[in-house]
Amino acid sequence: MKELFNTSWETAMLIIISTLGIYTAVILFTRISGKRSFSKMSSFDFAMTVAIGSIVASTILSSSVKLIEGVLGLGVVYLIQSIIAFARRNKTVQKIVDNSPLLLMDGNEIISSNLIKAKVTEGDLRSKLREANVTELSQIKAVIFETTGDISVLHKEDNNPIDLWLMKDVKRN
Repeated sequence: MKELFNTSWETAMLIIISTLGIYTAVILFTRISGKRSFSKMSSFDFAMTVAIGSIVASTILSSSVKLIEGVLGLGVVYLIQSIIAFARRNKTVQKIVDNSPLLLMDGNEIISSNLIKAKVTEGDLRSKLREANVTELSQIKAVIFETTGDISVLHKEDNNPIDLWLMKDVKRN
């Protein structure tokens, strides 16, 4: 038990300096590359966030990783993220990196096969509909499982169709 609280002042100071250095580097790189670095956008962005967390933890807590090595690792991860963000403008790269939005409901019709693909239960769907202030299924124009994992509910407030541009990448099946 005593081992859990036993450390030297030298080790404590190295952790403090590494923490300040790597924290400063994360702030600097995030400011340069933009807020997307920690946004909820795609599985690629999630992987980037995990990589950053791992580098930060390793740099702070591992005596074998020097501060300069952690900062260099962060720089490379942010560079990769910036390159992929630019390359996403290409449809092929976008299909590899991003998920496609998926139609979960078309009007009041639940598309069960898409619920299974999205790993969304009917309970999850009901919860999201309540959250979106749906009181009757007849109020729904469409429910979409977004690339971020969010669920969007489009309300039927009039008889106008949904603009095709909004549904451009949404997969029905």
